[in-house]
Amino acid sequence: MSRFLITGGAGYIGSHAAKHLAEAGHEVMVYDNLSRGHRDLVRWGPLIAGDIRDTDRLREALRSFRPDAVIHFAAFAYVGESVAQPGLYYENNVAGTLSLLQAMTSAGADNLIVSSTCATYGQPESMPITEDTVQRPLNPYGQSKLMMEQVCADFGKAHGLRSMALRYFNACGCDPDGETGERHDPEPHLIPRALMAADGDIAMLEVFGGDYGTPDGTCIRDYIHVSDLASAHMAAALHLMEGGEPQSLNLGTGQGISVRDIIEATERVTGLPVPHRISPRRMGDPAELVAAPGRANKVLNWWAQHSAIDHIISTAWAWHRKERERSCSPRSAISA
Repeated sequence: MSRFLITGGAGYIGSHAAKHLAEAGHEVMVYDNLSRGHRDLVRWGPLIAGDIRDTDRLREALRSFRPDAVIHFAAFAYVGESVAQPGLYYENNVAGTLSLLQAMTSAGADNLIVSSTCATYGQPESMPITEDTVQRPLNPYGQSKLMMEQVCADFGKAHGLRSMALRYFNACGCDPDGETGERHDPEPHLIPRALMAADGDIAMLEVFGGDYGTPDGTCIRDYIHVSDLASAHMAAALHLMEGGEPQSLNLGTGQGISVRDIIEATERVTGLPVPHRISPRRMGDPAELVAAPGRANKVLNWWAQHSAIDHIISTAWAWHRKERERSCSPRSAISA
């Protein structure tokens, strides 16, 4: 059994990773300020309520828990918000990561898995995207994640910190057991919003751009189930702990799916129409992002096993319906 400190473990991907690690027999502690996470999603280990920028509190948590590895999810992750509020993203994502690294260095913790993103690549000239593709972010979110990667690399050279940056593509879906899932307010992501439109929670799904140079004119992304991301984080942590080489890896399926494809799959899974309209493109949105996941397959002996699009949407739909019941319950306020 190993010990893992998960920053941002009360959030969407972090809570799935906590469950995966705990079910594999490992000990988990969550560090989260609950500004965007949820206390009721911390179910697989104790919670330390604290801000990632509080270096002293982080150092205390690390010295007390003595984790074998830290998995770092605590970051803001909305492209549109980053364009409107870049300072928020550089302060939380970059300064917060620096705070974590300083705490780890002084506490003697030296294995780190960093949540990164395909947004660091910007709009590459060719697909699929390999780890050697030039990183040219189009928005402050992607730039902040690239800076996080650079800070980790510099701490590796200076202090021997061993880190892996996992650049994942579009995280989606929910725990098939229904124990955790995607909960954002407001909800910015395509699949939950398509489900909301199908279920009448919103009047219309906005499709941002119908004139891209793609087969159907809408953006193409590589959608990977959050359960596959969780297993990859555990595999990467064990890789480092066993002396494996620190490196950056893409996490995806290698398959591109358009926004129109998502709408059709949502209608197929739910049996309901998805009212939608074409809106102007959003600033900072590339036309296509698809992973070449071969290096992660080889290094981690990992493959996406739960990322068929109908399965993704069916798990998200089950969670959506459960969340609707929760929000109508008189007890719902205690888990907000």
